[in-house]
Amino acid sequence: MKILTIAIPCYNSQDYMRKCVESALIGGEDVEILIVDDGSSDATASIADEYEKKYPTIIKAIHKENGGHGDAVNTGIANATGAYFKVVDSDDWLDEEAYKKILKILKKVVTEGHELDLLLSNYVYDKVGRKKKRVMRYRHALPANRIISWDTCRIKFNKFQYVLMHSVIYRTQLLKDCNLQLPKHTFYVDNIFLFKPMIHVKKLMYINVDLYHYYIGREGQSVNEQTMVKRIDQQLLINKTLIDFFSKNKDINKQMYKFLLQYLDMMMCVASIICIVSNDKEVLAKKKDLWKYLKDTDKVLYRQLRTTIFGIYMNLPTRVGRYISKVGYHFFQRIFGFN
Repeated sequence: MKILTIAIPCYNSQDYMRKCVESALIGGEDVEILIVDDGSSDATASIADEYEKKYPTIIKAIHKENGGHGDAVNTGIANATGAYFKVVDSDDWLDEEAYKKILKILKKVVTEGHELDLLLSNYVYDKVGRKKKRVMRYRHALPANRIISWDTCRIKFNKFQYVLMHSVIYRTQLLKDCNLQLPKHTFYVDNIFLFKPMIHVKKLMYINVDLYHYYIGREGQSVNEQTMVKRIDQQLLINKTLIDFFSKNKDINKQMYKFLLQYLDMMMCVASIICIVSNDKEVLAKKKDLWKYLKDTDKVLYRQLRTTIFGIYMNLPTRVGRYISKVGYHFFQRIFGFN
């Protein structure tokens, strides 16, 4: 049995996918690598086949019609045979030493029969042109190197300990059992991947290593600011999906509730600030509509999010208020190095 399945969604990734695949191959026979070719029109498919032919016991090339990043992840989950599952985007890569340590721990968990639903590790904002890379760590949020539960251990993430898809390795069967299906042809579905399965997580572990290199700065990336403005409707759709899901699944552990509330708080902040920096009246109106949607859906949840620092800061009135919001956004953009 494979310890870890790594799904690599690829769409026209010929120029950078090799670095990603080579980093995943360091795991050797303990790893199953699924290269999911999402209907590419360049050499991605042939590169995937080349790797499968060279490493037939490790790599499987899967070719499918274009359905977007989420559908490629769905395909990865459906075909995964490893005990644990991780998504690595084709322009990102894994740190060798951190990867080996994570695999060693997961192998011990599997062979000794421990219960573990989620493993968290750090990720690096590997931004083009930035010498000092910002690392997202979860020190002080939860204890390291031991299996804990939401019920028995103090877990407290601060506002800027932002958990992404890049941070998580889920137990594969958990993803299959919760019937996670990410929407087709939709951007930013990684937020659903993080959010929805989390309510099924009972046991988790944090390993303080910088495993995932999150490459940002490539032209046309979905997380590029200008691209996000163009695709604001996609971001708003994801936000509304999370609002709907959370409002119907609030009967959960108190600490998990706080974690998901904080995650949604950040998501509302991201959508709001993208609307603000657009300087477009129609887009600004969409920000107002999003907050109205939240209020109409769940008034209690609206009050909780509207009164946070982010909720207040993203809804400052008048042009001066929006200017203050933008100044704050660009300040943190410089600190963290996000796009």
